[in-house]
Amino acid sequence: MDRVAVTGGSGFIGTNLIEFLSLRSDIEILNLDIKPPQEASGKKYWTKCDLLNPEDIYRNLREFRPNKVVHLGGRTDMLGTTLQDYAANHIGTANLISALQQISAVERVIFTSTQFVVGPGPLPLHDLDFRPHTVYGQSKVESEKTVRGADLDCIWTIIRPTNIWGKGHPRYPYEFWRVLKQGRYFHPGGKRVRRSYGYVGTIIQQIDTILKSPPELIDREVFYVGDPPMDLLEWTNAFALELTNHSVHVVPRPMLKAIAKIGDIVVRAGGKFPIFSSRYRSMTEDYVTPMEKTFERLGRPNITLEQGVKETVAWLRTTDPFWQQ
Repeated sequence: MDRVAVTGGSGFIGTNLIEFLSLRSDIEILNLDIKPPQEASGKKYWTKCDLLNPEDIYRNLREFRPNKVVHLGGRTDMLGTTLQDYAANHIGTANLISALQQISAVERVIFTSTQFVVGPGPLPLHDLDFRPHTVYGQSKVESEKTVRGADLDCIWTIIRPTNIWGKGHPRYPYEFWRVLKQGRYFHPGGKRVRRSYGYVGTIIQQIDTILKSPPELIDREVFYVGDPPMDLLEWTNAFALELTNHSVHVVPRPMLKAIAKIGDIVVRAGGKFPIFSSRYRSMTEDYVTPMEKTFERLGRPNITLEQGVKETVAWLRTTDPFWQQ
């Protein structure tokens, strides 16, 4: 029987992973997270644990004695301004590794990084070709370096999630999807914008595959996880049609840029506006990741965009009457 410890199991991806794993009868689960689970059904797996407390991590892992660990814990927002703000990422990873080195039962570990270790622009030439464009991304670069320098005896894999979406997303229900539902989203016309996105159900399947794969396929490897890069308009329209029965408004870029300038004035004055210059730049910028090795080793995703959108919107409609209108 597998004994799987998940750090950050109360977060977005972690909640979905534990829900997935709990369907199996041949597995025992431990969720180590400083926050309680989002779902009541997950409380029986949860133990409060602070990644910045090395004794806390070691004690909990020693008692549970996992043979597999999925490290999802850490800070993922973009609000921090210094590396220290993201100490839970690189220092938390170092603390976890210290504990793992003292527990012989651990056979394999998945360390979660991010696509942000390489910002928009040319694809990375190799796994150490870092080009972070955010402090969050830099913290994950430091985390990856810590993993590589640890000389762990077990099988380990680094995953770099792309832009993951789906049930339980912490921001989209209050930002993008809400704006879309209200008919206030305007998509830039002209040249198509390509992005790497991943449905959360897809990344859960990919994590599960890594946990089961022969070592020669995944040991000391780095995988971007998610779906194939797609046209941003295709992803946006899939949600618009499910939420509103209408396609999104496509606006010429010069007009959208002018609207964003107005948004800058409103935001500087303390107000709210659906688009401003930094968001306009994000909306018109390609950001793709190399997925070929992932699909070659782990298989191609089998959940379609339409399936993922329907499942996500079905969940949204259980959270607030707003989504049922």
